[in-house]
Amino acid sequence: MHAKLLPLAGLYLVQGLPYGLQSGLLPILLRSHGLSLTQVGLAKGLYAPWLFKLVWAPLVDRCGSPRAWLALSTAALGLLCALLGTLSPAWSEQAELPFAVLGLLLLLNLGSAVQDVALDTLALQLLEPEELGPGNTVQVVAYKLGAALAGGGLLALLPTLSWAGLFLLLAFTYWLAAALAWIVPALRQLPWPQPSSEHIAFLQDLVAVPGTLWAASFVLTYKLGEQGAGSLFPLLLLDRGASAPELGLWNGMGAVICSIAGSSLGGALLARHWHPLPLLRSVLQLRLGGLACQTVLLFHLDTAGASIGPGTVLRGVALLSLCLQHFLGGLVTTTTFTIMMHCSQLAPRALQATHYSLLATLELLGKLLSGTLSGVLADGLGLHACFAVFLMLSALPLLELGQAPGTLT
Repeated sequence: MHAKLLPLAGLYLVQGLPYGLQSGLLPILLRSHGLSLTQVGLAKGLYAPWLFKLVWAPLVDRCGSPRAWLALSTAALGLLCALLGTLSPAWSEQAELPFAVLGLLLLLNLGSAVQDVALDTLALQLLEPEELGPGNTVQVVAYKLGAALAGGGLLALLPTLSWAGLFLLLAFTYWLAAALAWIVPALRQLPWPQPSSEHIAFLQDLVAVPGTLWAASFVLTYKLGEQGAGSLFPLLLLDRGASAPELGLWNGMGAVICSIAGSSLGGALLARHWHPLPLLRSVLQLRLGGLACQTVLLFHLDTAGASIGPGTVLRGVALLSLCLQHFLGGLVTTTTFTIMMHCSQLAPRALQATHYSLLATLELLGKLLSGTLSGVLADGLGLHACFAVFLMLSALPLLELGQAPGTLT
């Protein structure tokens, strides 16, 4: 199994680089070059290709080998990074992002999304059912490490490397990963798919896979309450006296460490033959309890005399609750991704990439909706009613687990 997991770990780590680059590193770089906050915020629209993975997932399923798609898309990402590195002198003094840079960043997201489909397809074909727990732990942990390295590690190296040096480093990393994807023995042993002229009734065949409708509903909703509360709670602590550097430490580095720890524990439990659904039920109950405690704490902080000033017990409780929710969130994510992959393995081989991309897109859409609309709910309903809604949304996945089909139990 290690011969499979080690190359997957390296490839998923590289897959996490674009997210860290654009969520952590790129906004600071753009702002430091004089772009407005509005322009920096609108740059997140470049993530759009990730929501359209279903467009090219059938190509990965039916045209060529997933290993070839992975190697070519990863090599293309290296080329795009090299081109980005050459453009820095031309736009560093401009007040807006040139179309050339915007186009390359959009292509970077497109290539990353294709790479994501190809790598998930390889994992689906490579891992046996009893290896899904450790495999998904590797996926989640390595991806988060890659994002942290790109978002924080490369930022620390920026004064030494410069913009051009940083992107050249990324380019060589991608080219090395492309070579790894092509030559690793475990990946080379996968059979080359046979061409097929069979017509696929796209949506009909996807829905016909056992457990798909339930899995789609679950992944769309299982993070709604967690993401909404997680987006607002640190900001509310800031409003009530917590310092920005302290929140940055606990909700940044502390969140990554705790999330990785939760994901690792989930993988360890699944490797010891814990069934995903009972494990997920227990963790969702703990997550609901943690969110209830956060809600009670928030209500208490709005009473007279309550404070989270330096040295207070409430301050420690609030910061620890942040870490606890990220720990449980990591555990929930690994277990849910294991269920998603198990469901996609029930699909015909020619549909597996498309099927998993459908579930992954719905999972991302649910998180984006909740995180984006949380502020609107807070302003419209008030904080107390808003967190009550988040509690109800966090209870919804527990009810859905009771309806899980027998094919996934």
